[in-house]
Amino acid sequence: MTLHNKIKKLPHRTHFYNAVLRGVIIAGGILTFSLAIGIAGYCYFFDLGFYDSLLNASMILGGMGPVDIAHTNGAKVFASLYALYSGVAFLSSLAVISGPILHRFLHRFHLDVEE
Repeated sequence: MTLHNKIKKLPHRTHFYNAVLRGVIIAGGILTFSLAIGIAGYCYFFDLGFYDSLLNASMILGGMGPVDIAHTNGAKVFASLYALYSGVAFLSSLAVISGPILHRFLHRFHLDVEE
């Protein structure tokens, strides 16, 4: 059997669209969970209301930085850990979304090279 016979064909577009949609849903779940952690932490450690906590958590999760200054040691530790976690969560959600796109691109590139 030759190498050419072992190459799989490119999956149908609906399979690709479903994979992208699944990635968007998973990434949305990761971001929603991360935002909920941030809101709860800002409400508890910073003694802020819901909307101020939402603003701070969204700004940290988006990579913009905090709005309110941390005055207690607990708030400072939470803000530090949440900022580190948010960077990883944001990049992970981007990887989950872009994974199927990159996979399809590489698969198509591989098929073009083999033909």
